[in-house]
Amino acid sequence: MPRRDPHNVTRFWVDRACPGLSLMSAQFTTHEFPLHVHEAFVVAVTERGGSIVKSRGVIEQAHDKALLVFNPGEPHAGWMGRSRFWKYRSFYLSKPAIDALARDLGIAHIPYFTRNVFTDRDLIEDFLGLHAASDGLQTRGDRSELMVAAFGKLFARHGSGGSRIVGPPADRALLHRAVEIMHQRHGEPLLLEDLATVLQLTNFQLIGLFKRTMDLTPHDPGPAECGLPSPQACPSPGRGCHRQRVL
Repeated sequence: MPRRDPHNVTRFWVDRACPGLSLMSAQFTTHEFPLHVHEAFVVAVTERGGSIVKSRGVIEQAHDKALLVFNPGEPHAGWMGRSRFWKYRSFYLSKPAIDALARDLGIAHIPYFTRNVFTDRDLIEDFLGLHAASDGLQTRGDRSELMVAAFGKLFARHGSGGSRIVGPPADRALLHRAVEIMHQRHGEPLLLEDLATVLQLTNFQLIGLFKRTMDLTPHDPGPAECGLPSPQACPSPGRGCHRQRVL
């Protein structure tokens, strides 16, 4: 039996708030994954160090400036190469999670990816933040919002085929209506999907509505806490709004 390297540590768990979503946090000093496939859609982000990955006959580097993406059933392999350390976080979305995400984004099918490595710094930060939230550092509402925003951005920016993701409206009247509902239901457990349903938006569109019109998200220090009659009157974060969840 081969000896196990005590410096190789992995932690794998299931996100109970999102059926079909599994996550892993791992660090390796030695490892070699022969060619294999996952039935899940896989996203991996490096925190420190790096390794080598091979897919589609192409050999590439995994490092902290690269987001790795593998379609369900796509063969890939990995090994350390010259690196002596690799610490990364990964997401595995099986069909229930993929279907739920598609509903949140308002699409029938998620896109297919024709590349495996993307170097967008904002996407890398988004997925690191999402993984930390799924590790128990934030509430369900925050995590749901982060997941829709991160995957929606990834699919819209780099996905091929699938369904087109309809972007958020830039409608201040609709935003005003959203804020009114948040005022009316302040103190109640109002979820992101509840507000989106009332406004006839997808979760992705609702998040984008707040970002485009106020440069906030529904969970940021927020409009519903300002006690003001309109979004235009709401002061900027840090100038009068209490830091409290509004959903």
